[in-house]
Amino acid sequence: MVDDQGNGSAPAGGESTLTVLVAGGANLAIGLLKLVAALFTGSAAMLAEAVHSAADTATEGLLLTALRRSEKRPDRRHPFGYGKERFFWSLIAAVSIFVSGAVFAIYEGIRTIVGEEGEQTLAWVAYAVLAVSFLLEGASWLQAVRQVRGEAAAEGVGFRAWLRSTDDPTVKTVFFEDSAALVGLLLAFAGVGLHQLTGSAFWDGLASLLIGLMLAGVAYILGSTNKGLLIGRQADRTLVLAVRDRLAGRPEVEAVVDLLTMMLGTDSVLLCARLDFADTLGAADVERACVAIDAQLREEFPDLAEIFLEPVPRNDESVRRRVLDRYGQELQTP
Repeated sequence: MVDDQGNGSAPAGGESTLTVLVAGGANLAIGLLKLVAALFTGSAAMLAEAVHSAADTATEGLLLTALRRSEKRPDRRHPFGYGKERFFWSLIAAVSIFVSGAVFAIYEGIRTIVGEEGEQTLAWVAYAVLAVSFLLEGASWLQAVRQVRGEAAAEGVGFRAWLRSTDDPTVKTVFFEDSAALVGLLLAFAGVGLHQLTGSAFWDGLASLLIGLMLAGVAYILGSTNKGLLIGRQADRTLVLAVRDRLAGRPEVEAVVDLLTMMLGTDSVLLCARLDFADTLGAADVERACVAIDAQLREEFPDLAEIFLEPVPRNDESVRRRVLDRYGQELQTP
């Protein structure tokens, strides 16, 4: 087996950090405003939104930790680098959204619905805070949308496709978090307004309950994404097939027997390829071919951080059986 150590995961880049910082600053300011409004109005929906913003602010802190720690270079104890730190801390952020935001909002909603009727005061304070909050959250959301669109355009995929397949959970977390925040503000506005119109706190409690359920859904989506990345997700299918075609096109290679990839971090992929080299090649020729193939792949696919090339015969039944069990015929070359 031939292996070549890369430089670990790619740097996080300034835009992801900017997106997280913008979101964190907005959430901190909004959370304080919502808390003041909740104390003045006695609104359960406003209190739920204040806790929601507090959870979001804590989430941004976790995401900044993810960005910083994932940039550490490989060392003796972690030869493949620290790229998966970003996935771990993003998973913790999803748990934070659920525990701090969703659970409290659901509890507060149920308590308000089944409890004694509470009097709502100074509703105009809630409306003013919600309007200002919507503007601040909208600015943060636009920054997240701008980055998602830019990343999607760079990879030649659509907006939704990028969100489904991205290996950068920090930007995805901010986008979903801000989207949920905007919807939550509208729900809070409706809850406060209906409470004022009907005199019933039921609507205020219902708004809080719906905010909690929405946050639970967002936390589940983000948690599932990061779970898959931590377990060891295959690289993007487009990259996998492009690498397969490049390997199959090399004159020294008779067949691509097996191809394994795993995300080591954002924009950092491990590749293991089992190749059937031409029988006319000697040992020295195979060594030189591996060096040349490694250089070509690194030049054409910068996301490949680690490359392992292993010569194997294509008629080895045990290898072939494992490949068919894993991929079926998908990666078989014509």
